Amino acid sequence: MTTIYVGNLPFSANEADVRVLFERYGKVDSVKLVNDRETGRPRGFGFVDMPSSDAQAAISALNGYEMNGRALRINEAQERAPRGPRPGGGGGGYRR
Repeated sequence: MTTIYVGNLPFSANEADVRVLFERYGKVDSVKLVNDRETGRPRGFGFVDMPSSDAQAAISALNGYEMNGRALRINEAQERAPRGPRPGGGGGGYRR
């Protein structure tokens, strides 16, 4: 299974639109578009899960594809680094 990053999506795109686009290249297991936590509005990117053999064909064919006037950025998703304490500490105490 390969997770594909789909960036620069038009804000009008929904999961069904993205699914139809990617199904041209094989089986789509899931589509997840990301919304802003506070406003609930689309953030313009999402992820598609496909079998590895189908994913490479979709990435090659759809990177740069124009959807509603926006050139999509398509690539294999990279696992995000774990979020831990930031360098420099925190603490927030007063200094004298």
